[in-house]
Amino acid sequence: MIAKLEKKLDHYYYHQFAGAVLYGVILAIALNYFWKPGHIYSSGFTGLAQLIDTVTNGRISVSWGIAAANLPLLVIAALKLSKRFAIFTALAVLLSALFVPVFATKTVLTSDPLICAIFGGGLNGMAVGTALRFGVGTGGLDIIGMLVKMKFHIKVGSINLAFNSLIMIGAGLTYGWEYALYSIIGVVVSAHFIDVFYTRQQQIQEIIVTNKPEMMCEHIQNKMRRGVTIIDSAHGGYTGKDKSVLLTVVTQHELGDLREAIHEVDPHAFYSESKVEHTGGRFFEPEP
Repeated sequence: MIAKLEKKLDHYYYHQFAGAVLYGVILAIALNYFWKPGHIYSSGFTGLAQLIDTVTNGRISVSWGIAAANLPLLVIAALKLSKRFAIFTALAVLLSALFVPVFATKTVLTSDPLICAIFGGGLNGMAVGTALRFGVGTGGLDIIGMLVKMKFHIKVGSINLAFNSLIMIGAGLTYGWEYALYSIIGVVVSAHFIDVFYTRQQQIQEIIVTNKPEMMCEHIQNKMRRGVTIIDSAHGGYTGKDKSVLLTVVTQHELGDLREAIHEVDPHAFYSESKVEHTGGRFFEPEP
């Protein structure tokens, strides 16, 4: 469904606007229908805003906490990442702050803390991962995670998980350590779903065996901004025919385009795919 929506939104700014809106709506649903009834704290700065709301007895609401806590990092995003990214991140933050009271409800689907942690965490991970996939930041640890990833190539979900220990301590002190443990479950689920939906950060190594190496290389480079290494003088053990082996690395998000490019040039080409933990050198990272 997300892939179809991406294709319909040809204009890049419409693309990012849709990501900001989706993030705000999904986060508001997770907060009002799962986290609040289950006494579960979110990850990141949303969890910090929940903690501030609890400590101040509601004098500083979650909405105000989300907006205020993210202001310094939005400035950093404009300086270190890109102004366009910072603008749409600010839009996502403001929309989430706006939608939280809009989606406020007295309806309680369930107050079971485990169910609330799993479904709230899943929705939050989907919201953050989808926003990042559309090229929109969500503020807070999202920005910190992207800055660290640029330098150390660490996944965003892992960065978020590492920075949430203080929020969980706050959950334990506020509602009891049982709820802190449930909140940790929600954070782990959220981190997993971020990596599932934010496929641009997941790298795939593609090995292609073909007898049309030059044409294949040119087509891949024209279709996407990826380099290809050609290894000549390969020999088919069964057919006895000379082949060439091509090696390239793409993101999970680009995998569909790569497979299409391979099929267009050589429908009978053999190719295999494997996940890559780390790349060095001149691997192209698109601007946020």
